[in-house]
Amino acid sequence: MVLVDELPSPIGPLTLTVRDGRVCLLHFGPRDSYVDRALARWYPGVAAAAGTAPHVREMLDSYFDGNIAALDRIDVEFNGTPFQRRVWDALRSIEAGATTSYAALAHVVGAPRAVRAVGAANGANPVAVIVPCHRVIGQEVAARARGAAFRAVSLGPRFSVLGPRSWI
Repeated sequence: MVLVDELPSPIGPLTLTVRDGRVCLLHFGPRDSYVDRALARWYPGVAAAAGTAPHVREMLDSYFDGNIAALDRIDVEFNGTPFQRRVWDALRSIEAGATTSYAALAHVVGAPRAVRAVGAANGANPVAVIVPCHRVIGQEVAARARGAAFRAVSLGPRFSVLGPRSWI
């Protein structure tokens, strides 16, 4: 059975699915046809039932409260091609608070010329937030983004998304 948990968060409602104690989907928004189609494709014939995942909720709450390393303790189950799984595994190795480029990630997964494929796999990440696809940025904007984040933090609390609660 797959457990489907809908929960509020500071970034809006999230739908979380858990199978055998591992998160297999974290979706922005309430449960919808995308969630149901993904579960049917990944786990044909397996029932999906509403419930709560207290351990995962606790880790997500801790993350949104500023403990950006909290997500490292959540087990995940990847459903994708072998290449996508390599990319998603590599995403999980990006330290909390750090960023990398698509080109650097392509090198990490052993496919330095597959920058676009890495970007596509990153975009297909079914476990948003927990598998930190948001830590990957284009190489050409990396320096500018870091500078902008620094300026936003230095301007005070009205830019809290880029400040202490950066969720990067």
